[in-house]
Parts: sequence; structure tokens; C-alpha cells
Amino acid sequence: MARLDLTPFPAEITDLTHDGRGVARRPDGKAVFIAGALPGEKVMAVQTGRHRSFDEARAVEILEAAPERVAPRCSHFGTCGGCALQHYDEARQILAKQRVLLENLERIGHVTPERILPPLTDAAWGYRRKGRLSVRRVEKKGKTLVGFREADPRFVADISECHTVLPAIGAKIGAISALVDSMEARREIPQIEFIAGDDAIALTVRHLVPLGDADRAKLAAFAREHGFSIYLQPGGLDSVHPLEPDEPKLAFRLPAWDVELKFRPLDFIQVNAGLNQRMIQTTLDLLEPQPDERVLDLFAGLGNFTLPIARFAREVVGVEGDAGLVRRARENIAHNGFTNVEFHAADLAKDLSAEPWMRESFDKLLLDPPRSGADFVLAHLPLKQFRRIVYVSCHPASLARDAGFLVNEKKWRLRAAGVMDMFPHTAHVESIAVFEPK
Repeated sequence: MARLDLTPFPAEITDLTHDGRGVARRPDGKAVFIAGALPGEKVMAVQTGRHRSFDEARAVEILEAAPERVAPRCSHFGTCGGCALQHYDEARQILAKQRVLLENLERIGHVTPERILPPLTDAAWGYRRKGRLSVRRVEKKGKTLVGFREADPRFVADISECHTVLPAIGAKIGAISALVDSMEARREIPQIEFIAGDDAIALTVRHLVPLGDADRAKLAAFAREHGFSIYLQPGGLDSVHPLEPDEPKLAFRLPAWDVELKFRPLDFIQVNAGLNQRMIQTTLDLLEPQPDERVLDLFAGLGNFTLPIARFAREVVGVEGDAGLVRRARENIAHNGFTNVEFHAADLAKDLSAEPWMRESFDKLLLDPPRSGADFVLAHLPLKQFRRIVYVSCHPASLARDAGFLVNEKKWRLRAAGVMDMFPHTAHVESIAVFEPK
């Protein structure tokens, strides 16, 4: 590999990449992606990577700042890889994400929405209620690091706080680091996952060796002092068990629909509680479930959408591939007293036509797939039965691909699409789209 040229060079930023880096051009036309630079700026940059079709660099001096540049709130910004856009005005962040969505729809799906939905936003700080903190003992520093990965994922960022995480967790990262550093097993703890319900916050400590009594006592004392619930994970997902207290209650409420969802400490829940409730309302507004309709909710998780929909529809069938989530969803159905909801475990990468719950037709479809999208499901479902499809997406490229399939091959209409800022200050783009048959 050729050596990098570390001589600073001037660059004029014309655009923003999907991951939040500024785009410039070398004199020979080669693209260069510059971390820490914003559209409209002139910067001095230093090369950090070289590829055949583009170079990578980081800004070392801002010669002319864009009006939208703001001072990052976090002192760790630029080192920690958890955020990419803290230096960009919040109102412009969501517009940049909207542009990413629309460009993906056009470039990948060759489709244009008939209407652009107003962007959904909520609290931009202290919103993150679920995440994974990496842990690494660094002998050269004489300390144990607990934090998110750096931009170079080989390294754990040396941080003491995080402003995007719920304050009850984000303000205590330094304390968590000191706790782990005091443990005998500190070199055998690779990660700590956090998750917050309305009334409890859980930390799940992954450990590669059995913990001694002294370490267990330290964890339990930390839980009592800071109001955390501590779980231990000595092996796979099934090995997770509470340490302190014995039976913590993890749940969050959706008051607008009189729903409470219980969950386990490693379950998937939407990261941003406030945005989640706005997203559910938008989904209901677009789906418009009616008292005589039967709705199919695929990739349904714990029932985050399923149970609110059931307040309005005749029947809702939720389907999820994770057996543990299906068990929790069924518990949530009983916990909330629903009688018009079914939940089924099924591999959504296989043909569903033989499933008994598919024998009666549906009126509307909700999709909330993972990053890989819903292409297989859409290709194998009898789409003619649906009067409307609402698609919630965590990856604009897979939504664009699936939208292209629906519009260009199946002759549906993309009635509307828009973005939702589930992860402010990051480059993550969450979006929603509604389709109807022509």
C-alpha cells in the first residue's frame, strides 16, 4: 500500500456523505471525504486513507466556516465514534438526512414520493436509552476504558461522559469505568450493555470468566448506590440473569394507547423514547387501521406497533423471527388485556404462504425490517390483498431498493415518505414510507 501524504492541503466542501463527512475534489477530480468538514466550508485537511476511487482525510483547520457550524457540546467529539454531526446545526442535520433518503430513492429505487412528510424530531440530547459500551483494560494508560468505539473501531474511546445517552447513564460512564477498573476480572469484561425502561435502568455485564465474590459484591453495591439493575452474562443470550436486585421490572409505557411493554435487558427496543411515540402516531396516521380491518405487522419485535394498532383494528397479527421477542410479545398481549392480537414466530426469509395465520386475507401491511430490508417478504407475499403498506426503515438504501420493487415491478404508488431523527447527532437515517396500489 502506498504511503499517505501527510502534507496539509486546502479543500472546498461541496456536499456531505451519508456518514457525515464533507465531500471535496482533488485538482485531478478525485473525491476526498473529509471528517469534521461541512458543506460550504474551506478547510485544511490531512489525508488519512487512500483508495482507488476516493481518498479520506480529516479537517485540521477551518479556514471559512459554514453558518450552520456550531460548537460541539461534548469534549470527546471527534475522538469518540458515537456521533458524527455534533458540529452541525440540529435543524440542518435532519434536512441532510432527508436529502440522503430522497437521493437513495431516486438513485437506487428510481422512484420519487408523491409527497414528502414533515421530518419527525424530538429531544436531541439525553435521548439514548439502549446501547453497548465497549470495555478494554489499557495497561499503557493504567486504566480501564469504558465507552463507544472510536472512528477507528479497533480502539475504545477514552470518555468520561456522553451527552446523547440518558443522563442517568451518560453522566456516570466515568464511575462505571472506575468500577470495572477496581474489579479482579477487569481484563475479562469485553462489554456492558445498557437499557432503560420508565422505572429501571439495567446494565448487563458480559464476563468471560466466572466472577469472584468480591467482584459480585462490588457490582451489587454499585447498583444500590446509583439505582441501577445489574445483570450478568457469562455466556450466550440465555445465560443473562439478574444480580441486583433479584427481580427488576423493565418496561416502558405508551400512554396514548394505554399500553405497557415489558422487555428483557438485551431485547431490541427503539432507542429514542420520545421519537418512538411520535413514530407510532405517524405510523397510525398513515396506516389508518379501521374497526373492520385485519392488519399484518411483520418484523414486529415486542409489539411496539402491533399493540397500538390493535386499539383500532379488528385483528392484528404480529410476526417476528426472534423466538425470545415472540414470547415477550405474547406476555405483553396478556399483560395489556388484548383479545384481538396474535403473535407468531416465523422465519421471514422464507415463504409464509403455508402459515395458518395467512389463510385469512389481510387489509393492510406494516413492515419494520432490519437493515437488510424486506425484499424477500415483499417478493413472496400476495400483495394484491393489501390496500395499503406502511414501511418503517432503519436503512434508506434497503428502503429505496424495496420501494423500487413495489413501484416499478408491482405498480404500486409511493404516496409519501419522510425521515425521523431517531439518533440525533449521528448519521443514522430512520425513515417511513406509505404505498398504495395504483
